[in-house]
Amino acid sequence: AIGLAGYSWLEADKLRKAMGKKIPEVMQAEKEKLLAGFVKNGLSEKKANEIWTLIEPFAAYGFGKAHAASYGLVAYQTAYMKANFPVEYMTAIMTAESGDIEKVAEIIHECEKMKIKVLPPNINESFGGFTVIKGSDHTNDQTIRFGLYTIKNLGTDIANAIIEERNARGHFKSLTDFFERITHKNLNKKSVEALTKSGAMDDLAERNMIIGNLETLLSFNKENKSVASQDSLFGEIGGIEVRLILHPQPEATIKEKLTWEKELLGLYISGHPLNAYREKIEKFGTLIKKIQTQSKVDTSVTVAAIIDTIKIVTTKSNKRMAFIRISDFSGSIEAVIFSKLFETNKDLLIEDTIIALKGKVSERNGEKSIAIDTFKKI
Repeated sequence: AIGLAGYSWLEADKLRKAMGKKIPEVMQAEKEKLLAGFVKNGLSEKKANEIWTLIEPFAAYGFGKAHAASYGLVAYQTAYMKANFPVEYMTAIMTAESGDIEKVAEIIHECEKMKIKVLPPNINESFGGFTVIKGSDHTNDQTIRFGLYTIKNLGTDIANAIIEERNARGHFKSLTDFFERITHKNLNKKSVEALTKSGAMDDLAERNMIIGNLETLLSFNKENKSVASQDSLFGEIGGIEVRLILHPQPEATIKEKLTWEKELLGLYISGHPLNAYREKIEKFGTLIKKIQTQSKVDTSVTVAAIIDTIKIVTTKSNKRMAFIRISDFSGSIEAVIFSKLFETNKDLLIEDTIIALKGKVSERNGEKSIAIDTFKKI
């Protein structure tokens, strides 16, 4: 069109859209314009019409056929990668979707079905993004590690410092080893808490042991930054090493660990609060993913889920109701609690509470949601 009919790039793109969308009236207007351009630029009317007889039928099938072929090829390549390199494939998918926590949660659920383990970040194994970790016993036992970049409140600079030091001098063998070797200025209370609560320091110590002794550890680290090791309060004095002494702490509960993972990684990794009810949920309940993809509006559903967020609003009639975000193993969805139910059950509306609910599927702003009829705390 540009070479033979004198079209501009913008005009040629308009013709392309008309062919792709198969809009008859636009195609007719383009026909007259295109033929006039052909003749003006030296083609005979006969030749111009011959070219149009090639273009017109192509518009009826060419665009769809080209896309079908392209998508078919991509689908085949994707299926091949997933079948033959499942761990690498799922790692790549999580990396591509790393900005969307809900998508990552769905992918992790798929990994569970594929018997692929997804583990929290780890200072001795994680890199920046999601990483494939091969079994140390040279088997095909492979897992996926969360990367250090995925941890909230941990800057990429300190993450890179940890990775570079590990690459240069090997794994961190103890808390003493870690706090001696990492001398970056941003290794502070905020970043150490983020590393610890996300599970990245589990190789070195129990999580509460680090959190409960944080000031001591940071003081130790500061000494190693500012004073030569042999002159340090915690270093070697007269050739005798003064050990770092930590005060005993109560071990973190499963609930605490999961809560911290949700806070710092955006989702549960080392377990799930609903695990104790998984068998009953899968037998008697409806998974959220199924509601989003299969359930029709007005379908009755029974769901067990965790309350993620709560938004209370006041109606025009001065009554209160709530919009809550709930999640299970498979995904998350919005649910609505109308004023009458809200007033009788508002004390149960606390984030991270596990509830069982009955309601009907509805649609709001183009997305599936649940209008709750009744719910209770499990």
